[in-house]
This record gives sequence, structure tokens and C-alpha cells, in this order.
Amino acid sequence: WADLEETLTTDKHVDLKSIAYFDPPMHHEGIYRESRVGEAPMEKQGAYGKLVTHSESKLSQIARLDEVFGAVWFTKVRPMPGHVDVMMFGDELKDDVEYCDDVLGKVSRSFAMVIRQLPRELVLDILIFYIVLRALDTVEDDTTAFPRPGEKIMYLNAFHETALVNDKWKMVGVGEGDEAHLLENFGAVARVFAKLPAASQEVIADITKRMGAGMAEFVEKDMGQGTKTTEEYNLYCHYVAGLVGEGLSRLFVATGFENQIVATDLETSNSMGLFLQKTNIIRDYLEDYVDKRAWWPQDVWQIYAKSGDLGEFAQPDGRPQAMACLNHMVTDALELIPECIKYLERLNNDQVFRFCAIPQVMAIATLDKCFNNGDVFTGVVKVRKGLAVKMIMESGTMKGIETWFNRFAMSIKAKIDPNDPSAARTAAACDVVCKLCADNRPIVMRGPGFLPVSWASKTGQNRPLPAPPTPTLPTPSTLRPLQPLHSLLR
Repeated sequence: WADLEETLTTDKHVDLKSIAYFDPPMHHEGIYRESRVGEAPMEKQGAYGKLVTHSESKLSQIARLDEVFGAVWFTKVRPMPGHVDVMMFGDELKDDVEYCDDVLGKVSRSFAMVIRQLPRELVLDILIFYIVLRALDTVEDDTTAFPRPGEKIMYLNAFHETALVNDKWKMVGVGEGDEAHLLENFGAVARVFAKLPAASQEVIADITKRMGAGMAEFVEKDMGQGTKTTEEYNLYCHYVAGLVGEGLSRLFVATGFENQIVATDLETSNSMGLFLQKTNIIRDYLEDYVDKRAWWPQDVWQIYAKSGDLGEFAQPDGRPQAMACLNHMVTDALELIPECIKYLERLNNDQVFRFCAIPQVMAIATLDKCFNNGDVFTGVVKVRKGLAVKMIMESGTMKGIETWFNRFAMSIKAKIDPNDPSAARTAAACDVVCKLCADNRPIVMRGPGFLPVSWASKTGQNRPLPAPPTPTLPTPSTLRPLQPLHSLLR
């Protein structure tokens, strides 16, 4: 240190005789804290599950007999089938595939079921893609494990070329509960990944690399008050969800299940991801604010807040301003729906269609639940479980999707306060959705709960109902083979 230049440029201070031994810090080995696996209860990260949940009462659910019947039918009589084949890669990887399938159900809030119903030739590609990104997200979400931001950035940037390709890689003490278990046993994921088709591996590695780099951009930013701008908000949503839409689209095409346009039109696939992510960000306002990792853009909420604190909206006296900001955010998300509809209309495979469509319907249902609802600022709002099951059962066709989108757009429009600053923009967004998704059923069939489980193809053209002795009419040659939801549930 007395002469740094001399030390760096000459061998004067080089010791070529002694051998120095040292133990690397634990985090160089991927160990940050004692393992949390096996602790009871297995908790989720951050504030998730620790805030008040605003759900409807049991009496409210029981009063809707169509939803109760649908839930019983769907969960007990004909549940959605799973196509994960644990022997896909032989006995050698049977345990690893079983682990990946099991951990999927534990770390996924909503996607496990729609992933498992995908075709056998595609399901493992999507399953591995999902849990790889879930592991990456766990690294990003842990705000306490890494002693310095630079270490987290390093792991995020290198995840695709370390964890993904090294079955000895693991990370201990990062995340909580099942997410921590996933990181500690990530070798199983890497081994299954290595057996996927080369084209699928390329897509998964590419999206993991780009998402990790995008996440790394936000590590050192102070997110306690949200993103600085709407542009930054959209960029973050692109990194963590838009890229997922792109990756899924490329996997659909790479495995031969969808046409090339699905993968090449990046605007529609990005919108599919952004619609889901923005819905989650809107719903999770309080959870994210408590975790000091908020995403509501400052150039939006500061229009409505009287103070410089995003937390103002959680206070009772800040509720009028909060509602105006909430409705602004919901409207911004609603404007993505036309691109989402365009994407869904292009899909050919029934199971791929359901995989993509069901989360979209859940998202607009959540937006309807959030719109003009002060409960967003005191906890987490939830869509009624019976309604969720009904939507799943009736989202196997394009006509079913259009009916639900129409219903929720009309519901949101009916709740618009004329004095709301975003009233005209919200109404316009709802009108666009209603026009794209016109409900052509007879008036008497448009009430809540009056959408029969469809026997239609995704195009919405009806398959004749079986009514012996009259035989079922043949499918028009212009349509792809019909594969309605009920046929898969047998």
C-alpha cells in the first residue's frame, strides 16, 4: 500500500515461496444464513399472508348455488387433469421431476393447475421455466440475506450461467418457506432443465438472463415510494412479466403447438404479461408498501396525494385521494386488454389457450374487485373462490373469455363515479372491451351465473349438444379438432 503503483506493475512485492490458506466467506459458497427449511410454519417472504384478507363471507358464497355446485363438480368429480409424466426422462430423473412438480404446487399461488394441464410434450418445459423464474424472483425479493447490494446483483446477473447449468449449485438462507427449499434443492431443477430440448433450453436461459439483468437494475434503487415514473413502472413490469410472456410464446412455437406469429409479435406477448403484473401491483399496494418495495409510479400517485408519502393512501383521511389514484391505476391496466384479446385469438391448442386465458380472466375479475374499493388500502382483496372456479370451468373457449371480459368491464363501468378524475378514460376503456367482447346471448341468459359450461371450440362456434338418438353433427372442416374443457375432465 505504500507504493500501490509499484505493487501492481512490478514483482517487487510478490511472494513466490509461501503458500497462503484462507477460508472463503460463507456467501461465496451460496450460504447466507442458517437453513430455514423445515421450520414450522413455512412462511412466505415479506408481508405476504400477514395482512388482512378481504374475502366474501361463507354465507355470500353459499347463496350462489351455481358456484357451489361448480366448485364441488370441479374439485371432487372432474378436476382438471395433470399431464406431468415423472418418467419422461426415465428412472434416472424420476425423483427430480417429482420434486419439480411438487415444489411447483407449493411456490405457485395460481399457476400450478393451468401448467399441469398442458400437453405432455410441453408441460415440463413450461413447469421448469416457471420454477426457474420463481427461484430468480426469490433472490430478488429477499431484502435481508445479502450483506451488500452488489452480491445480489452478481447472483441475478449470473443465475442463467451458474444455477441453471450446475446441478451442484444451491443457495442456503435466502428466501423463506418453500421458496427457500427450492433454492436449496435447485440441483433437481438444473438436472431436468438439462434434459429439455435444446430449443427450450435456449429460450429459458435467454429469458432468465434478461430478467435477471432487469431485476438487477432495480436492486440499488429506493423503491419505498414506488417507481419514479410510469415509464420505469412499465419497464419493471416488462422485466418481470413481459419477458415471461415472450418466453412462453417462444416455447409454444418451439415445441410446435402454436404458429410463428405468436412468438414474433412481442407487443401482444408483452401486454399479456403486463396485464397480469399490473393487476398484482394494484392489488398488493399495502403489502408492497409495508415491504418498502412499492411499484405505484410517483408521477401518478403524486397527482392525488396531499403529502409526499405513498403511505398516505392507507390512512382513513386520505381515502378520497386514494380511490382516485386506484381508479387511475386500474384504468391504465384495462387499456392493455385489446392486445391480450388479440393474443388469445391467435392460439390454436386448447390446453395452451386455457393456460393463457384463465389467468387473464382472473386478472380482470381482480381489477373489478379492486376498482373503487377502499379495501385495497387496508389489506388484500380476493375474488370469491366459487366465482374463480366458475371462471376456470367456463374459460375454455374464446366465447367464454369474451363473456367474462364483457361482464367485468360492464361491472367496472357501472361503478364509475362521474366526479372521478379518470371517469371518461375508464369508461372509454370499458367500452372498448365491451365492443371487442360483445355478449350476444339472449337477455334472459345474461344474469350472473348463467353461462353454461361451454361445449364450444375456442372459436366460439357451437358443437351440437349430444341428444340421442340424433347423432352429433360433424365438426366443420375449417375448424381445428374440438377439445372442450369437459372432454379433458373425463
